[in-house]
Amino acid sequence: MNKDIAISVKGVSKTFKIPHEKVSSIRGAVTGIFRDKSYEEFKALDNVSFEVKKGEFFGIIGRNGSGKSTLLKVLAGIYQADKGRVKVNGMISPFLELGIGFNPELSGRDNVYLNATVLGMTQKQIDEKFDAIVAFSELERFIDQKLKNYSSGMQVRLAFSVSIHANRDILLMDEVLAVGDSNFQSKCLTEFAKYKDMNRTVVIVTHDITVVQRYCDRAMLIRNGKIVKIGKAEEVGNTYVYENMSDEEKRIRDEEKRQQKDREKKLSINSEDFIAGGSDSFKEKTMAEITGVEFLDKNGTVKNIFKTGDDLMVRVYFNALNKELVTMVHFGLALFNQDGDYIVGINTEIDNVNTSVYLKKGFFQVCFPKIPLQKNAYYVKASISDKVSGKAYDFLDKSKDFQIFQLNKNQGIIAMQYKWME
Repeated sequence: MNKDIAISVKGVSKTFKIPHEKVSSIRGAVTGIFRDKSYEEFKALDNVSFEVKKGEFFGIIGRNGSGKSTLLKVLAGIYQADKGRVKVNGMISPFLELGIGFNPELSGRDNVYLNATVLGMTQKQIDEKFDAIVAFSELERFIDQKLKNYSSGMQVRLAFSVSIHANRDILLMDEVLAVGDSNFQSKCLTEFAKYKDMNRTVVIVTHDITVVQRYCDRAMLIRNGKIVKIGKAEEVGNTYVYENMSDEEKRIRDEEKRQQKDREKKLSINSEDFIAGGSDSFKEKTMAEITGVEFLDKNGTVKNIFKTGDDLMVRVYFNALNKELVTMVHFGLALFNQDGDYIVGINTEIDNVNTSVYLKKGFFQVCFPKIPLQKNAYYVKASISDKVSGKAYDFLDKSKDFQIFQLNKNQGIIAMQYKWME
């Protein structure tokens, strides 16, 4: 193994067997002995290969169930790989699951000694570092209380403090770190930087793309047990964002199909009422009715996820139930974010737009080129009103949401163009 390599993983696969039958009683366990058991195989890791260099801060990202935590446990030796091999050049300090190596009935003090012993530290080493461990955890006042009385955040502090003081070459960190408060997380990340300066290695699993792109030298994206991408943290993080956008797009599309069926059913009922006569107020309201909103990209593809700087087309469909009366109308559109901030409001009257073409098409649409909006969820309000009287035929108070992801790290509502000047 190359002396500059801390971890080498070659063709690692790991499969779990998930039983179809759940045993919930002693009787069920006993009678189950005489029955054939059926299992479903779940491949958590599928032919995974990569290397981590010494002194590298390496991030592993992916959605829940992608295999990240399983991989970390294979690296730590908690799980045995079904296929492939793992070589580790140095001693590992794993911080994978809250509670491993701890006893809730013992005090914090006793658990420091217990956990540190599990990590391979001697009694003398623990004695020498005990005060530093407690000071870093900021739990001096509680160190002699039983661990079961600690909050989850306090337990994280104690466990992490022991892990980083174990003086190991490689630190494995699972996303359990997210349980701690923001100040403690910042403290931990500062400690990671010290690890790098000492040419020690940190492997971290997290959902926080900001942490990956800011602190990691390289990162790996894993999905369904397979590696999607390994490379610069910025690039891998962006790929992860794009994948999430695609997944969210599919979820929203499926939800939209369900809602569309509900709308069609409702519209069918309303049309029957109108044909049957209905009330005068109902007839007046349904001279024109907004029936749906779509968001499209520059290619005309319906989407619900966009990036800052993309072209956005908003298309509002309507149904003119009384075409003889609805011949001269105005259309209005307003854009809001989910926090209630009013982004922009426009209408065809102010902009002197000929709306006759929209009446023929059955929808009106507006293009917003290179949208300068930052990450958030957004929705539109829409209206149809009489051109002469100004009377509203229909008003959509809130459409479905569309979302915008940003690749820059700037704050605020709008992605302003700027340049630092000397």
